[in-house]
Amino acid sequence: MIGYVTLGTNDISRAAKFYDTLLGALGAKRFMEGERFIAWAVAPDKPGIGISKPFDGKPATIGNGCMTALAVQDPKEVDRIHALALSLGGKDEGAAGPRGDAFYAGYFRDLDGNKLNVFCMR
Repeated sequence: MIGYVTLGTNDISRAAKFYDTLLGALGAKRFMEGERFIAWAVAPDKPGIGISKPFDGKPATIGNGCMTALAVQDPKEVDRIHALALSLGGKDEGAAGPRGDAFYAGYFRDLDGNKLNVFCMR
């Protein structure tokens, strides 16, 4: 099981504003932070998402083929969170909609280019 996912950033304050709003819309709050990282979760014992400047001091880059998925309850919530990500400056990577019979998702990139999706099973 996933405990948390960390996404690289080169601008902590810019990324923090994006994720405070985006993850706040899912009920998550900051639960850990330091000079080089911030982590959010809906509860400390639930999976979380963090942003971090790379430990090696090199610039953060996006991982081709890597994606973080945010689970929600229904298609309306997928639509809402996907639209919110775009309104915050995220880039569309696939409009919210059905993907097969039981999967509904919308794909986007954050301000640093990290790929995420928001999905539900119907």
